[in-house]
Amino acid sequence: MGTWGTRVLPRLDDPAAARASAVLILFGVLDNIPAPTIDAVVAKDLDVLLQRRASTLSSHPGQVSFPGGGRDPGDRDFVDTALREAEEETGLEPTGVEILATLPEIPLAVSNHRVTPVLGWWTKPSKVAAVDHAETVEVFRIPVAQLLDPATRYTSTISRGAESFKGPAFDVDGTIVWGFTAMVLDKLFDACGWTVPWDQNDERPVEV
Repeated sequence: MGTWGTRVLPRLDDPAAARASAVLILFGVLDNIPAPTIDAVVAKDLDVLLQRRASTLSSHPGQVSFPGGGRDPGDRDFVDTALREAEEETGLEPTGVEILATLPEIPLAVSNHRVTPVLGWWTKPSKVAAVDHAETVEVFRIPVAQLLDPATRYTSTISRGAESFKGPAFDVDGTIVWGFTAMVLDKLFDACGWTVPWDQNDERPVEV
């Protein structure tokens, strides 16, 4: 059994053949959007930028994700990749982003990518929206306090062939965040010391 979250991701069959890519994990301050009142360790106005992928895409269709994609030959580094993809997908103005860190590479076997998360802070928020609806159908900002709310969290389960996978997931007012994106958020929240204890025995199947 492979796992997401605190255990082991499915291994890449051929890491050398996997495409190098990057995602932008962009934190900022909410624009007059009320966050839930819970006993969280983060400011109530802290948010993170996410998007919903088009249901017609061949990989991860319909899933909530960070902005990002494959590295192009013209990209100087993974920061370039993450910012370029975010601009192409959401209309984000890259000059308003302060890069905080480039995190270790993560294998994403289901689409054969090696993903480098780039952590950023939105110093000058710009207007964002889905630019190409063939790729992205929705762009939104979710309060981090809401993601940390134990009532929002559960364990997702999915079977692919003979293998079963479990991992962290979030249900934010009907918006489901699971898979790679949820795993990265879960690990990041743990590393920052933000995690509020939640019921990991609450298991729900993923509808794909």
